[in-house]
Amino acid sequence: MAVLAATIDTGWTPGERLLTDLLDGAVARCPDRVAVDFLGRTWRYRDIGSMVDHAARGLQDLGLRKGDRFALCLPNMPYFIVLYFAALRIGAVVVNLNPLYTRREMDHLIRDSGAKMIAIPDLALIHDKVREVGPPAGIERIIMCKMASILPPLQSLGWRLFKRREHAHFTDDGLHLDFASLIAGAGVPDPVAVSPHDLAVLQYTGGTTGLPKGAMLTHANLAANSAQMLRHIGHDMTVPERTLGILPMFHVFALTSVLNFSIEIAAEIVLLPRFDLAQMMKTIRRKPPTIMFGVPTIFVAINNGVTPADAPDLSHLTACVSGGAPLPLDVRQKFEALTGATVVEGYGLSEASPIITCNPIKGVIKDNSCGPQFPGTVIEIRDPMNPATLMPTGEKGEVCARGPQIMAGYWHKPEETAAVFVDGALRTGDIGYLDADGYLFLVDRIKDVILCGGYNVYPRVIEDAIYHHPAVEEAIAIGIPDEYRGQSPKLFVKLRAGSTATAEELMTFLAGYVSKIEIPKEIEFRDSLPKTLVGKLSKKELVEEERVRRANAQAT
Repeated sequence: MAVLAATIDTGWTPGERLLTDLLDGAVARCPDRVAVDFLGRTWRYRDIGSMVDHAARGLQDLGLRKGDRFALCLPNMPYFIVLYFAALRIGAVVVNLNPLYTRREMDHLIRDSGAKMIAIPDLALIHDKVREVGPPAGIERIIMCKMASILPPLQSLGWRLFKRREHAHFTDDGLHLDFASLIAGAGVPDPVAVSPHDLAVLQYTGGTTGLPKGAMLTHANLAANSAQMLRHIGHDMTVPERTLGILPMFHVFALTSVLNFSIEIAAEIVLLPRFDLAQMMKTIRRKPPTIMFGVPTIFVAINNGVTPADAPDLSHLTACVSGGAPLPLDVRQKFEALTGATVVEGYGLSEASPIITCNPIKGVIKDNSCGPQFPGTVIEIRDPMNPATLMPTGEKGEVCARGPQIMAGYWHKPEETAAVFVDGALRTGDIGYLDADGYLFLVDRIKDVILCGGYNVYPRVIEDAIYHHPAVEEAIAIGIPDEYRGQSPKLFVKLRAGSTATAEELMTFLAGYVSKIEIPKEIEFRDSLPKTLVGKLSKKELVEEERVRRANAQAT
């Protein structure tokens, strides 16, 4: 019998809203509550609301109109929040860009999105590449966001005196405009008719299988995922909450959880511009969070870098959620033992705003599962070879999803859009299964499956197994050519500091967890493993290295 989904809360649907409704509601309810803490300097909700109105007016005066694309190339800082809502207020479309993108990546995304203006910090590292590629790609204005203007007084003085080499030098020359000048004018923006179904954000996928594609997320999509999160947590949010804002808001997980959701509940967002373990621990002690969102690499860093004596007590957290990549069970268990927190794992993708499943905050948490469907979401498991066929409970297949958070399609890519939907459901490209209780268990990416002598070998199975070894800190499994089997697994391992292990030892260890065909043909030790710009372990660099190495070997 085919099972489409878990039976939890599928009848509930969120109302359609604008993203600016979230901010307007918070400002109206809690004008004097602290909205943002940035390295110790704070802004109230009324302050943020006022700056958003002034910035929206300034953007209109510069010529930004409804439907125009406005790029945010900013780390976590108050400017991001203000300009995000200001652009949305006037019907513009936000394009999220990682400040660490290369010139080539930046050029492609600006051209593909058709961004008209861009906001960047006054850091030479970022400014110089945007200044070089932006205007030829169509950028008419660069909004310069000064670090010194948002730091606490002593830090601001130190930035001005001792970080001069890092400063970008510019003048208000018709291309550049200081943020302070943008918001200097009086008045509020001209009213713009914006619908919840209008495009709000172009969220570019990671591009692991080619050039990044812009997922078109509407106001309704993103606002729905925030409402779904509120219903999922199921906690009385009338008491002020505090969110640790360590995940970068240009990434869709943080955009929804750290920004949109926190604004919806009028939480205080404690922003950190980048991940630094010592700074994060200091911030947690200064302002203990009640809500924390992380990716596995953050939990790994805390586990390995914080002693039990120095570990913060996080047992009071309302919610602690891991996403972005699979969370190894031993990492979760060690973090929980260290901090007293309960961590739940969720799952999603850019095309779904992004969350489609999550373990319950209060309820049964199943090990190695990413939980049941999010409220108002339907999860389907379909045959990868014949997507029209639904798979029965417990059978592996491609995970597909329906819900109000699912994107409108890919920007200017109708063929790719058609290919990613089946019978109206979004195809995730991930292999998984639903158990009898409707909990989703992921097995692997379709494109990562290793075809080994007629058997499907899933790299995640090998990775999850090797994480049980006490010497292993990180691991990535890929497929390599095998003359007999077609492909065989190869495992790349980073050991914990001070630990030792041999390939033979790890092979023997794995034999107790995986089948013979899943045992890696090779194990290679590395001092570090490649990661994406948002901290997820990345296979594609290793796959390319192996391809080049074998091609060179054949040539000689």
